[in-house]
This record gives sequence, structure tokens and C-alpha cells, in this order.
Amino acid sequence: MLYGLSGLTSVAYEVLWVRMLSLQFGVSVFAVVVTVAAFMAGLGGGSLLAARKIAQISRPLLLLALLEGGIALYALLLPLLLQVTSGWIEHVASQLSLFQWYGLLAGAALILLMLPAFAMGAGFPLILAALEGKAARLGRIYGLNTLGAACGALLPLWLLPTLGWDGAIRVVAGLGVLVAFAFLLLALRRNTKPAIAAERVVAQRPPWSALLAYGGIGAASLILEIGWTRLFGMVMLRTEYVLAVILAAFLLGIGAGSLLAPRQHRQSWFVALPLLACGFALLSLWLLPELSAWVERAEFASLFSALATQGMMLLLLTLPVTLVLGAWLPLLHSRFGGGGMWLYGANSLGAALGAVLAGVLLIPVWGSAATIIVAALLLLVLGLSWSRRRAAWLALPVFIIAAWPVRQLPPVSALLPQILANSKTLYLYEDAVSITHVVEQPDGQRLLLTDLQRMDASTDPTAVFVQSNQARLPLLLHEQPHSVLFLGLGTGISVSGSLPFPDLQRNAVELSQGAIVAADRWFAPVNHDVMRQTKVQRDDARHFLSASRNQYDVIIGDVFHPDLAGYSSLLSLQQFQRARDHLSTHGVFVQWLALNQFDAESLRVVFRTFRRVFPDAQLFLDGMHLALVGPKQGFTGATGLWHNLQRLSAVQQNEATAGEGGWTWLGRYWGPIPDSPGVEQDEWSPVLEYRLPRARYAGGLDVMSSLQTLLQLRPGMRSAEASLGIRDVDREAFERAYAATELMVRSWLADMQGATPQANRLIRLAYQANPQDRWVAYALADSMFASLGQARAHGLDEQQALQAILRVCPQHVEALRALWRLQRAEGDMRTASLTWARLLALSPLDREARAAAN
Repeated sequence: MLYGLSGLTSVAYEVLWVRMLSLQFGVSVFAVVVTVAAFMAGLGGGSLLAARKIAQISRPLLLLALLEGGIALYALLLPLLLQVTSGWIEHVASQLSLFQWYGLLAGAALILLMLPAFAMGAGFPLILAALEGKAARLGRIYGLNTLGAACGALLPLWLLPTLGWDGAIRVVAGLGVLVAFAFLLLALRRNTKPAIAAERVVAQRPPWSALLAYGGIGAASLILEIGWTRLFGMVMLRTEYVLAVILAAFLLGIGAGSLLAPRQHRQSWFVALPLLACGFALLSLWLLPELSAWVERAEFASLFSALATQGMMLLLLTLPVTLVLGAWLPLLHSRFGGGGMWLYGANSLGAALGAVLAGVLLIPVWGSAATIIVAALLLLVLGLSWSRRRAAWLALPVFIIAAWPVRQLPPVSALLPQILANSKTLYLYEDAVSITHVVEQPDGQRLLLTDLQRMDASTDPTAVFVQSNQARLPLLLHEQPHSVLFLGLGTGISVSGSLPFPDLQRNAVELSQGAIVAADRWFAPVNHDVMRQTKVQRDDARHFLSASRNQYDVIIGDVFHPDLAGYSSLLSLQQFQRARDHLSTHGVFVQWLALNQFDAESLRVVFRTFRRVFPDAQLFLDGMHLALVGPKQGFTGATGLWHNLQRLSAVQQNEATAGEGGWTWLGRYWGPIPDSPGVEQDEWSPVLEYRLPRARYAGGLDVMSSLQTLLQLRPGMRSAEASLGIRDVDREAFERAYAATELMVRSWLADMQGATPQANRLIRLAYQANPQDRWVAYALADSMFASLGQARAHGLDEQQALQAILRVCPQHVEALRALWRLQRAEGDMRTASLTWARLLALSPLDREARAAAN
């Protein structure tokens, strides 16, 4: 039981170390691969060395106690060591490329993590020696240790959001000290050396062929685990919680398999086990679309119920394979008359190699599905190497034939049959960072998907307007921007919003190569081929800001999904400070947030964190997106915006403001970011990545409550005028725009509450106040289009009603399409061709309009 607790602390350390390295490596599987490789290599090396020296160790329990205590002490010292070296690491980053940086950190991880893992690996031979080499106990001890490890995978989920990284390490290390003390007490009671004969049974080395084969099974096991983590994590939404559940399910099956393994080996087992492992591993690929579709349509009352239900489904899907993986060690130990510690060491070293192969070679070259197939066939071939029945090898071609149809990921329409039914996958790119899809919807519009469920951007005309605004507002708020840096590229549409600004150096940093290719190849029609005018650096945003010494007038943080594993570090105190350090003297940093991704308290966490770095921080609201504006010096307000616009021609001014005018943009001002007591988002004390998934399943991600909170924060008209520096002569223009924005938000709230007549009245008042505001025009045009059937009651025919809608909002695509169809039906082809040209200009990927062009 103590060795089971030792397994718990070991894997809890591993999970926490993965979390630590993800801060250095950025958002990718590199942290997982390097940590797992270092961890497993240490386990294997420690086990093999201890197996060679076990006959010379007179008191194995005493040594085990000392090792457990040493690991706990090392874990306590590691955060201090990282704090001491962090400044040096930041300095070195400026002299290395991304992959040199990864190489340096991989070497550091091997040095830092292999040492404690080496001690953990030595514990297995020591505990077997203390049990006097009884072969029947190996399965029990290995099984209990692995079941403890499954609990250790889940423990940090409770510790990290409560105590932060440092606190979680202290708790696990404290538990490790208790385990060490308990082993010490046992060692003091049992001070006799194990029998020599028992030692020989334990330490007897199996044939090299068996060690190599079982090492290969270790490699296949880790390849399979990493492939499953990628695919199931994608399907189940890749939060910190889901990754831990996948690891726990994997370890739980291995532990149960070891406990349930028969004490005596039979030849039939060495035929059945590889067939089961390979067959069910391939079956998991066949069942992936069904699992994904089930997750898509399932509804859960809480995060706990979601994790429990999805974890149970995952356990059922993987259990036959993991039971086999757990049963192999005790069966081989029995077959070779001992040598379990040698087999354990070889398997661990193979697992280290498998982790590297999966992350560095197999997934980037062949993809996750093919990686799982490679692992399944390896399990079959290596497992059958212990079988004397030649007929069993006939299964190999059968399984190859069964694997061929699932060697690639299923189409998105099969994985997400509800929200993306009848869609077409245009582009798929996969590497160790992410899976990137470009999907064409039935109407011809394209979506950029990252890791399947994360929609980065759409070519829908309204979405294009929103994305372009992410560049417009930050660039308008600088008096004369000459350089801009986009932290995140996506489709490139947001970058295209900077095109009206002259003499501008455009820079973007993007970690996903798939996104870079997609922006250049698949989204050029809607991003105006902006990639030709943009310098794109493939890098992690954290490393880029650490490595670069360049300064920029404007830095823009793109919208992203903060509840995904690792992404919330982009909203941390440290990341905001890095961005501030790269601003020029009068520079501006703007971080965009999507309101539907936050609850009210999470927004306050981000506000506090941002304001800590930018004391003069301000808020702007653009539709459902919130802009956190951080000036390096003072906020220039209206003065800076008008100085910027005055240097532009009339055409450039119109394009820079999207035809809305400068007052509309100033009217979206929402006041200074308020100060409030409470926690901040820190890289070493994460909050958001644990809070947001809970809020999501509890229904806390409610746009209505976020808008109500923001309305309470908005300053009065006079306070806003003072903050922006509005002149008396401009007061009426500003007040109309300012009032229109608030009326629009109140209209949205009324509509969400089901008060449609009130919502319509408010949006008409907003339009009267500022007809240039495109959000207001969109909302009013939508209302008019929805009531199109009532046009005749007001003496209008359908064409006149559509023309009235387009006078309110010339960019209303649905009204344009309806008018175009009506003009063609009436035979007015000349006018229809003009309407068609307007439609195609607004929506160049519209399938119906493009078909008419052909």
C-alpha cells in the first residue's frame, strides 16, 4: 500500500512538471513529450542499475526510504532552482531560434527530471527485494503502484487551482515525506537481509531478446498513449481536466491488468494478449466518430458529471488494451522465472523512446490516427514474438486490412455531425502543436478549426468585420503607428484590418504551421492577400517576446480559447509584462476577449491582472468582444485618434474606420479598467484554466450576465468625456455615438430576456442616435428582415422592403441575396448583375454567387 502511495506522488510530480515545462515550451505537446521521455528514461535507468546491484544492498527498505525522502526534498527545491535560473533562461532565449530553444529546454529537462525519476525507478527492484522475491507478488505490487499513479494523475486538478504550482508541489512533497518516513519505520523493524535465493529469483536477467521485445512494447504503449491523448483530448475539448482524466484512465487499466493477471503463464495467453491489444486499439479509431458525435450532443449539469461520464466512456474504450499492457509484466516474470525488475527497466526505456518518436516523428509525419495504428501493429508483432503458434501470425494481414480505412482522421462532418453537417474538409495539417482544419460549409463559407472543437475564425461577412476590427481599434488609438505585432495570425483576416494604414510594418507570430498555410492559401480571398505584406514568424508567443528585442507601436493579442490547456498563460501577469516591454515609448497593447468565453469573476481576474501591468488601462466594447487597452504611457484618448485620422486621406479614413467614422469608435469607450481586490492570473498560480471549464458546464459563461456587469462598470457621459478629452465643440457628436452603443447593448439584453418589442424600440433609438454604427445598423436590418412578411401591411412590396433594409445596412448579405434572387426572377438581369457584384464583393466565397459567376 505504501508503494501505491509512492506511485501516486510520482505521477503527481510528473503532471506538475509537465505543467511547469508548458510555461517554457508554450502551447504544444513538446512539454508532454520531453517530460514523459525524461521521466520514463529515468525510471528505466534506475530500475536496471538497481537490478544489477540488488545483491549488494543489505537493507532495501532503508534505501527506498532515503530515496523517497530525497525525491521529496528535490521537488521542494526545484521551484527555487527555476526562479534562480529564469532570468538566465530569458536572456538565452534572445540568442536562440525556436528549435534551438526547444533543444536547450529538452536538455535541461533531461538533466532536471531524470535525476528524481532515476530514484523512482530504483524503487521497483528495492520493493521486490524487500518482499523476498516472491514472484506472485510482482503483479500485486506493480498493480497497486500503478493504481496509485492513476490517483496521482487526478490529484493536481484539485491542488493547482486551490494552491498554485508552488503550493501543489509542497503538498505532494509533504505526502512523499510521509511515505519515506513510513518506509523508514518498516526498515527499522525489518533489518534482516533477504534470502540469497530470493535475490537471485528477483535479479535474474531474462534473455536479451525478451528485454528488447518488452522494451518495444513500452515504446508502443507510450506511442499509443500520446496518440490517444491527442485524439480523445481533441474530441472531449482539451482542458487541463480532460488531459488528466485520459492519463488516469490509461494508468487505471494497466494497474487493474497487473492485479488480474494469472499467476501462472500459459502459451495461450501470449497469443490472446497481442490479438486483444491490437484489435481494440484499432477499434478505438473505428469508434472515434461515434464518441465524438456522442460528446457533441451530450449535455451535462456540471464539470464533475461531464468528466465522470466522459471518463467512463474513455475507460470502456481503452480498457481492453490497457488491461493487456498491465498483464504482460507479471506473465513474463512468471515465464522467465523472475527478472521482473529487468523487464520493468527495459519497458520504461522503450517508453521514453516511444514518447520521442510519437511527438517528434510519427504525429508530424503520419498523423495521430496512423500513429495509433503503428502502435497497435507493434503490440501485435512484438507480443506474438513470445508465441510458438505460427497460425497466430495470420492475424497480421487481417489487422492491416482493418487499419487501412482509419489511417487518416475522419472528416469533420463525421466528427461533428450536428454543427458541421454536410461540410467539406478542404485542408488538414497536423503536427506536434495542433491539428488544423479548413472546413467549407454548405453555403461556401470557410472555417478555421484548431484541435477540431476550437473555431478560430470564419469567412462569414459579419465575422470578417469583427476580425478586421481587432486591428482597426488598436491602430486608431495610436497617434501615428509605424509598426504592429499580431500575437496570433488565425486566418489573417484580423491582420487585413490594418491595410488602410499607410507606411505600416506588419508582423505576426503564430505557432501553428497549419494556420500559417491556411491564411496564405485558403483565406486569401477574404484577407485581401495580406500575407504578402506581413512578416510572419512561426514561434510561440511567449518565446518570441522573450527572444526578440524589437519594439512596436502597437501589439495586438488575438482572441483565443482560454479554457484550453496552456492557453490561459497568454493572459498572465508575466505575458502582459512581456508585451509591455516590447512597446515603443508611446506604444499601445490591446488584448481582445470574447465575452461568451468568460464568467463575471473570470473577467475580473483578467482585469486585475491587466491593470497591474498597465495602470492606465481602458476598456472598449466592439460587439461581443472586449478590448483591454494598455498604453505604455498615458492614454491619449480622442486626441490620439484624431491626430491619426488627420494624416490620412478621406478614402483612407473611411477604410480605416470601416465607414463608421471616428466618433463611432470613440463611442465604444467603456471606461478605465476598475481596480478590485482578489487573485490575479499568474503563470505559477493559474486560475482561469480551472475556473472556466467549471463555469462552462455550470452555465456560468452567460453573455447576458457579462453585459449586465459591463453596464454597471460603464462611466457616465461626463466622466467618459473627461477621460477621452472630448472638446466642447465635439460633445454632441460624441454623446450621440456613446449613447447609441449603450442603447445597442441594452437592446441585446432585452432580446436575450425575450422582450422583443422593447429590444426593437431600443435599437431604433440607437440608430437614430448614430446611423453610422454598423453594429446598430446590423441589428436594425436583422429586425426588419425578420419582419419582411409584414412589409405589404405598410404599403411596400418585397423589393421596396429589401431596398429599405439595404439603406439602413448596405452590408446586409441576406437582404442582398434576396434582392438579387427577386431581380433575376423578374427578369431584370442588368440590375441583378449589379446586385450580384455587391454580394460577391461582400461575400467572395458565397457558393450561390460564385456559381452564378460560372
